[in-house]
Amino acid sequence: MASSAVAERRPKLGGQEARYGKLSVSVLPPAERISLRAPVESIPALSAALKVELPTRPKTSAAAGKRTALWLGPDEWLVIDEGGNDPLADCRAVADLHSAVGISHRNVAISVSGPGAAATVNAGCPQDLSLAAFPVGACSRTVLGKIEIVLLRTAEDGFRVECWRSFADYAYEFLSVAAKDAA
Repeated sequence: MASSAVAERRPKLGGQEARYGKLSVSVLPPAERISLRAPVESIPALSAALKVELPTRPKTSAAAGKRTALWLGPDEWLVIDEGGNDPLADCRAVADLHSAVGISHRNVAISVSGPGAAATVNAGCPQDLSLAAFPVGACSRTVLGKIEIVLLRTAEDGFRVECWRSFADYAYEFLSVAAKDAA
């Protein structure tokens, strides 16, 4: 009898880290993610099911436990769960109009943290990352060098960069070189 093989997806760049003094660029562990689209009338039911209040203001995010919802547009969110729970399964129970698509294997997250984090990201991102313009919890879809990213400010000196898996090598190397220069 023939045996069957099961393909296992390995994390892209799993565990890599570049450290320059207190400034670091590190690949974050895999997380569950969904791309969520819904009209305003569906927000209360989806927020209840996801156990995180979906933000409704531009450039904002909301977190509850290990789940974060990032506002990307008037009817669009990126929901990230770092606790091993499945936000897609939570959305299945909602009867209100919405579209939830699992994108966990599409994205890779890179953390940039420490003194010089904003300068590191700004090496390739034209967005104003001053605390006044982009406070903790702010998020946006933007660019880094030649690629599209979703950027979340996680701390005064910390950022989460979400990029497509196919651009992860580029993003990581770009940020590592920029961090070395910023340090």
